Amino acid sequence: MSEFGDVILAQVQFVDALEVKTRPALVLFEEYGNVIVAGITSNTEMKGIPLSRNEGAVQDSIIKLNYIFTISTDVIKKTLFVISKEKKRDIVHYITERLAI
Repeated sequence: MSEFGDVILAQVQFVDALEVKTRPALVLFEEYGNVIVAGITSNTEMKGIPLSRNEGAVQDSIIKLNYIFTISTDVIKKTLFVISKEKKRDIVHYITERLAI
């Protein structure tokens, strides 16, 4: 079972292509076998929350909170690491700011 803050490796099908690629993603929550995740990119020019090698990433990356999607637990290959409590707070703050009315 995946939990908020898990960085996973999963098979992802992109909406603009037919191919499936194995990519890292951040688990936001899991419910009934569906996992809501945010994509992670090594393109550090993109907007989002930074994720460094010191935190466990293979290379400096960005958690793309503007790229949230649902995957099945079946496509998760493994959990790579868990982000810190401070990083979790940053993510919650980032999301709630954008959802504020």
